[in-house]
Amino acid sequence: MSDKVKYEMEFPIQVSPSLLYQYISTPSGLSEWFADNVNSRGELFTFMWEGSEEEAKLLSKKADDRIKLRWTEDEEEGLNYFFEMKIQVDEITKDVSLMITDFAEEGEEDEGKMLWSNMVSDLKQILGSS
Repeated sequence: MSDKVKYEMEFPIQVSPSLLYQYISTPSGLSEWFADNVNSRGELFTFMWEGSEEEAKLLSKKADDRIKLRWTEDEEEGLNYFFEMKIQVDEITKDVSLMITDFAEEGEEDEGKMLWSNMVSDLKQILGSS
């Protein structure tokens, strides 16, 4: 299996960090834009999309700041890949951005970025920040 490539993206979102955090860190918030349905039990998040299901383990989270998860499939294979959604606030302008860090197979980064762009576009619509 080839190594995955890390990539990062930034999405300006005009909304308060605390509201944005609810949408990136809670099952109900994530169900609105990230997956069709999301459940969590302890550190395990279960994401459901049209008949498929993936589990991710919560690696870390910090209120109004970030959430970092690892797919259990990667965890079981001893791989250190993760995906992180981090809220960044510009100290001077107070502009809020959602920073995404993820990994993709080499050559598939554009597809991963497009998927994130589409999902964050949905999130912005829900938040009224499009």
